[in-house]
Amino acid sequence: MQTYKRGVINLTNLPDVQSTRPDVAINLNRVGVTNVKKLVEIARKGKRPIVLISIFDMFVDLPYNIKGANLSRNFEAMNEVLEDAIKSPAYIIEDLCDEIAKRLLERHEYATKSEVRMRSEYVLKKKTKITKHPCQEVIDIFADSKLERGKKTKKTIGAEVVGMTACPCAQDMMQDMAIDELKKIGVEEEKIEKFVNNFPMATHNQRGRGIISIEVPEEYYVSLDDIIAIIEESVSSPIFEFLKRADEKDLVYTAHKNPKFVEDCVRDMAKKIVEKFGYLPDETIVTIKQINEESIHRHNAFAERVATLSDLRKEINNNSNEKMITTCK
Repeated sequence: MQTYKRGVINLTNLPDVQSTRPDVAINLNRVGVTNVKKLVEIARKGKRPIVLISIFDMFVDLPYNIKGANLSRNFEAMNEVLEDAIKSPAYIIEDLCDEIAKRLLERHEYATKSEVRMRSEYVLKKKTKITKHPCQEVIDIFADSKLERGKKTKKTIGAEVVGMTACPCAQDMMQDMAIDELKKIGVEEEKIEKFVNNFPMATHNQRGRGIISIEVPEEYYVSLDDIIAIIEESVSSPIFEFLKRADEKDLVYTAHKNPKFVEDCVRDMAKKIVEKFGYLPDETIVTIKQINEESIHRHNAFAERVATLSDLRKEINNNSNEKMITTCK
């Protein structure tokens, strides 16, 4: 029963409902808070630090015999963890998530697992190719850390980058039409061949989103800038928020000289990941996605590959050797 003293509730007698046994006694995989916004400062060696407005999701598991995680007090504890973890600038965002995950397990003695997710918008300063005009591109970056008592941390880092693709199929059809029209007006075949080889034909385009996620072993480091570069290099052309006419002409020409299906983007990303991150162990898990918003359809085109680096290496090497053998025959 609650007791009152001079009109004030005596909180010492309030029951700890969260610690009681639940009516349905089952374990819960995740209990915590989501959509926690925090300011994070990321240090860079030799460069000015980057300030990110980040969104965190934080969880621990809950055993069957505890009714609730007492989110009012737990949220306060999680908030303190974040404040302590971001007082000093961090160099690696997945390590920041890792530190928070470790502290959550320290505070929640009943938990065996913790998980922290972080999502941010990273502003990348770029210059256009021809006029060198400065502009800013917003890149979605993310990281998470999964920790189980007595085991090594599983960290993940990744990015989602918007680029442009040009359809190879429609371009082939337009090229056939151009060849027929040039023949009709009497252009010599040698000149036709030279023209179509040097000047890309019209085709329909897509705004594509490339996504790479790499599960980084505890003692290894993966550069976010390298991930972003791989995605941009695997589409028909990167895009820019601001373009002068000379830049626009060059971008359209570049994209149409480099037509790609959604599948091509994923395969190119896979090849570049194997080349760039060859130092990572074989069991490293890589997730690669490409989502293209079609301009002539209502639907999106999608492709994905999830694999270990070992599997990707074997496939790329074996298929390359097979191609060489076929070519030599």
